[in-house]
Amino acid sequence: MAKDTEKLIRQLSLISYLMAERRPVTALEIRRDVEGYSGMNEDAFARRFYADRAELESLGIQLTIERPGDGTAEQEHYSLRSENFHLPPIAFTDDELASLQLALNLLDGEFAYAEPLRLALQQLSWGRPSPLGGGGRGLGIGTVGLGVTAQVHGRDPSQRLAKVESAIFRNKTITFEYHSIHRDTVEPRKVDPYHLLFRGGQFYLLGRDHERDELRVFRLSRIRDKVAYATKAEHDFRRPVDFDPRPYGDRADWQMAESVGTARIRIAERIGWQVQRAHGRQGTFAPADGDPAVPPAVDDDGVIRGDVVFTTEYGVTRSLLGWVMRIGEHAEILEPADLREEYERRVALVRERHDGAFPVAAGHPFVLEEEPGVTAPATRDGVIRPERFARLVTLASILIHAGRQHERLEVEELTSRLNVSEPELRDDINVLNVVNFGGGSYVLYAEVTDDGHVEVDNEPYSDHFARPARLLPVEAKALVAAVDLIGDHLPEGTLGTVRAKVVAALGEDPLEHGLQVAHGGGDDRDLARLISGAIMDRQLIELDYYKPNEDEFVKRRVEPYALINGREGWYVAVFDPMREDVRHFRLDRIRSAEVQEDTFERRPEVDPAADVAGWPRTGQLPASRSARVWVSPERARWERERRTILEELEDGALVTEIAFAGVDWLVREVLTEIGDLVVLEPQDARDAVRDAAAGIAG
Repeated sequence: MAKDTEKLIRQLSLISYLMAERRPVTALEIRRDVEGYSGMNEDAFARRFYADRAELESLGIQLTIERPGDGTAEQEHYSLRSENFHLPPIAFTDDELASLQLALNLLDGEFAYAEPLRLALQQLSWGRPSPLGGGGRGLGIGTVGLGVTAQVHGRDPSQRLAKVESAIFRNKTITFEYHSIHRDTVEPRKVDPYHLLFRGGQFYLLGRDHERDELRVFRLSRIRDKVAYATKAEHDFRRPVDFDPRPYGDRADWQMAESVGTARIRIAERIGWQVQRAHGRQGTFAPADGDPAVPPAVDDDGVIRGDVVFTTEYGVTRSLLGWVMRIGEHAEILEPADLREEYERRVALVRERHDGAFPVAAGHPFVLEEEPGVTAPATRDGVIRPERFARLVTLASILIHAGRQHERLEVEELTSRLNVSEPELRDDINVLNVVNFGGGSYVLYAEVTDDGHVEVDNEPYSDHFARPARLLPVEAKALVAAVDLIGDHLPEGTLGTVRAKVVAALGEDPLEHGLQVAHGGGDDRDLARLISGAIMDRQLIELDYYKPNEDEFVKRRVEPYALINGREGWYVAVFDPMREDVRHFRLDRIRSAEVQEDTFERRPEVDPAADVAGWPRTGQLPASRSARVWVSPERARWERERRTILEELEDGALVTEIAFAGVDWLVREVLTEIGDLVVLEPQDARDAVRDAAAGIAG
């Protein structure tokens, strides 16, 4: 029998034994009565028992140890309280369970943590219809679409994520080769991994860099080759107790480095409402004019009326300058003076490079050389798989329940619920069949029949696995990350209450222990609930919508079909009767929305989520034109990660291709790069960038 299997039998038998005894027991009793320990000598037992206790503790299962007054280890007494193993009851409503089922359907196969999420939902739905199948009380899949699902693609990237996740859980120092984008070099790194952050479609690792002895942020897609453990020790470090990952999820792009200053930026009333909504967590706002001692006039949702001054710290200067330039004439940097001067220089550079002919060095066509393993299909070992311990506990609860109900379970249904192969299921059942709680009393007995069913003894000898177990750390992280990824964008907006109940039951927020999903944009929960209600009730909505590319407001009376997330935020997919076509409106650009009394019939030909794997996931909108764009040598390595490269030039610059549907969008895309992108053709787009820069310069 494999050592890992022996360990699982010992640990499960230890749990069952301690809970069956219902009294503190000595190490000598454990050695004598628990499956897997009795054949060991004293030293081997001491090592194995200590290691098993430590691993159970890391899984959130804490044994109580009572020590005698004289401190002799031989007389220590051990027990396991029910609350340290069983999950406290959580009173989910039917709608909350339906939302969980819909979340799993949306994320299954698309979410790096889908397997531990599946087990978490099985535990949470104990005694209720399983959320791992069924339709979810009419909450249709078609009402929500996910373009961004916290997934990694390719064999090697997925294996790196799995290794990093394991290292965070086990407090193991890791080593890897890393492409430092700022220095354009590949360097060895040795890191104590603290936390994973999913932001803008990418996973980032937060950890202590040994060489620099400070906290650093590493983008996982820039890790080269394999991630390895630095030592063979069981644990290498302890995460600092004062480490707080939350601020990293709320930061703007210009705050993803140590602060170098504080900027004051005047924002025009025309877009002030939008900036306040989107960046309320990244700075403060105050009226640009008037008496500071007088409370500002605000709208019903707390937005300050009139021009405002946005005060924000920044660490990445070019990101802040790019954000301001994209806004254009509606933003003005007030201070510091050196930031304002650099902005003016960059605006002049954009204008100069688009006025008249722009010389380009000689070059050659770019040939893509893909990194081995990047595009290879991900293997099951390369996704985040839960500990087998969790799967066995979940399976035990399913089998005991079936035995009590005199049910025969279909093998195919079980393998689907647990996402395992039939051989894996058979192995798991064989392990559970030898788990006992002392004296030859076994937890359960089950067998796979020739006709594809699992039969369970209808008089199980133990009920300790007949209640849902506490969520293991990776299960809890998966559940909360899934909730945070989707937010209150499901019909009836019930995931927010699910999250609150789960955190209350666990006694802590799993976000603090290794995985955080950053929220893009501002708080759109109220708007999402309003639109979701209209979708479910099939009511028309009237939108007051800001189109930044054209700098205009439009009103649309539309039929809402679905909420869809993308790389830049959440959208409502609608059918616009005026244009007789499907349109997508970004929630953070909707100034106001009003549900109409008029209803509509869903059009069978409309599939609002048809494009979910297209532009929402890639960020590349359907386009009818393309532009040839020069990229400066200083910015070339960043653009290689984002763009389609056409040519490599002798001076280190690139020529890239950017597809676009409207010139106004292309202009703002170029302005964001503050002079490091230059449109070569078409001429009308080149002229439009020049004119936009001239308008900003005034």
